[in-house]
Amino acid sequence: MCKTINCFVPFASAEQAKATVEALKASEQVKNVYLLKTAEAEGTLEGCESIEIKSLYATDTIKKIAEKADADYVLLYTKYDTLVPGMFAIERMTSLASDSGAAMVYADHYQVVDGKQTNAPVIDYQFGSLRDDFDFGSVLLFNAAAYKEAAAGIDKEYEHAGLYDLRLRISRIANLVHINEYLYSDVQLDTRKSGEKIFDYVDPRNRGRQIEMEQACTEHLKAIGGYLAPEFETIEFNKGEFEVEASVMIPVRNRIRTIRDAIRSVLSQKCDFKFNLIVVDNGSTDGTTEAIQEFKDDERLIHIIPERKDLGIGGCWNLGAYHPKCGKFIVQLDSDDVYKDENTLQTMVNAFYEQNCAMVVGTYMMTDFNMNMIAPGIIDHKEWTPENGRNNALRINGLGAPRAFYTPVLREVKVPNTSYGEDYALGLNISRNFQIGRIYEPVYMCRRWDDNSDASLDIVKMNGHNLYKDRIRTWELEARIAKNKKA
Repeated sequence: MCKTINCFVPFASAEQAKATVEALKASEQVKNVYLLKTAEAEGTLEGCESIEIKSLYATDTIKKIAEKADADYVLLYTKYDTLVPGMFAIERMTSLASDSGAAMVYADHYQVVDGKQTNAPVIDYQFGSLRDDFDFGSVLLFNAAAYKEAAAGIDKEYEHAGLYDLRLRISRIANLVHINEYLYSDVQLDTRKSGEKIFDYVDPRNRGRQIEMEQACTEHLKAIGGYLAPEFETIEFNKGEFEVEASVMIPVRNRIRTIRDAIRSVLSQKCDFKFNLIVVDNGSTDGTTEAIQEFKDDERLIHIIPERKDLGIGGCWNLGAYHPKCGKFIVQLDSDDVYKDENTLQTMVNAFYEQNCAMVVGTYMMTDFNMNMIAPGIIDHKEWTPENGRNNALRINGLGAPRAFYTPVLREVKVPNTSYGEDYALGLNISRNFQIGRIYEPVYMCRRWDDNSDASLDIVKMNGHNLYKDRIRTWELEARIAKNKKA
C-alpha cells in the first residue's frame, strides 16, 4: 500500500507524544510524522522530524505544514493528549476523503476521562458553519492539494486565527465532510459543564484572539459575497399607534424561585415615559402563575396565559409583541434574571433614538443566584460594533443581553417558535437591514444556577443547538449573498 499521509502532532515531551506517534506509524499509509514543537518543548522522538512553531494555531504553523506536505493527505492532531486510532480508522478516513472528493474529513470519536469512555459525536459542517469554535474533534484529515492551495492564498499573519483562516479558505475549495463513525479516542481534559464553557468566547482575556477571528471571518465573507457594508436603513419611529412607549417581555414557565425578583425588577424602573410589563405564562405548574397574580393590582402588569400548547419561547414573544397593549419598543427580561438598577429601561429606550436602530443589545454581568458576580464577570459583546457587528454576528454564538426591539420591525420579521436560538435568528435577520444599537455599560444581571436551561447540557443536546444555529447562519448567509447580488 502506498504511503499517502504526512502526520503532524503537537509535541511537549517524548512522554506526552510517544504513544500517539507509535499509533500513527502503525498505519502503512503514514509516510512521515512531524513533531510540532514550541520553544518550551523538550526532547524529541526517534524517526520524527521536528518543526519549530510559536503556537499550534498560528499562520506560520499552517505554512510550515504546507511546506512539508509531500504526500496525498495531511493529518493534523490538535491535542496535547494521546490519540488512539480505531481499527483501520486512518484507512477509513482516507478512503472516504477520496470517495467524496472532500477538502477535509473529520469524524465522531470517543472521549476518555479518568479511564471512562464516552461518545463524542460531532455535527455536519454547513455553508453557515462559521463559528471559530466549531467542534471537528481533534483529528483533521486534509486533502494535501487543497490544503496547499488554501495555504498559498493566505495573505495575513495570525497568532490565534491561522487554523480558522485555513479552514474557511479550504471550505471555498471543496466540502468539509463529517464521517458519522466513531474512529478514534482521545482524552478530554476540560471537564467543565457545558454552561460554563459557552461563555469562553466572550471572556475579556480572549479579546485579542477574538479580534483576529473577526478579521478572518470578515475576509471570508467578502470572498464569498456575504459581507455587508455598514450602510443601514433609517428609522423614523412613527409606525403604528401605541398606548405606552415600552413593554418589558418575560416569557416564563415554572420559575417559582425567580419570577418575583424579575417582576419587581421591572416594576421598580424609573422612566420619563409610560411602560408596562407583559408576562407570558406558558403552562406553569409549580406556583409561578399564582406568584405572578400577587402583582395583579399593578395596572402595568399584563398576565397572558396562552390557550395554545405549542408555543416555545419565540412563540411567547410573538404573542406578546402582537398584544394590543404592547409598546413601541419591547425589551427582554428572562424569568431567571433582573435588571441591574432602576435606570435600565430608560437607558435601553434612549439608545434607539440616539443610535437610530431597530434593535439594541446591552451588556450584562454574570452572577450566582444571590447576585454575586462570578467569572467571567461583565459580558459586553464588543464584537457588536456599528462598523462590523452584523458581519461578525455570523461568527459568534449569541447576541448578549438585554435585547430590545422596535416593535413594528419585530412584528414584520417575527420570532421563530423555538426555545433556543430564536433571539439569534431574530438579531441576524434584523441586522441584515438595520443598525444594531449597543450599550457597553452593564444594565442586566444574568444569574447562573442549576435550573438554567443551558446550565449542563449533554453532548446530544448541545449538538442539536449548534446544528440549529449553524442552520440559521446558513439561511442568513444565503439571504445576504442574494441581497448583495441585487444591489
